[in-house]
Amino acid sequence: MILEVAILNIKKGLSQEFEKTFLVAQEIISSMKGYISHQLKKCIEEDDKYILLVHWETIEDHEIGFRQSEEYQQWKALLHRFYEPFPTVEHYV
Repeated sequence: MILEVAILNIKKGLSQEFEKTFLVAQEIISSMKGYISHQLKKCIEEDDKYILLVHWETIEDHEIGFRQSEEYQQWKALLHRFYEPFPTVEHYV
């Protein structure tokens, strides 16, 4: 199992809209092959900051299966406009 970790810095003032949009987007990621679970956590110290934790069966399920899919284009259209700067994504075992 692989843990994907992304720190999400949201453009100032857009956190509520981001959270609502994420409720739609999470349906996309949770339908993907190799997806196990995810959590989105809001930072206590910084208003517009979140951490996204996604468990995948393999790194390929995330990097190839999800990131190179048509579904990822939908995910991107929904969420990428909220990020500033674009998040760094890392994987852990």
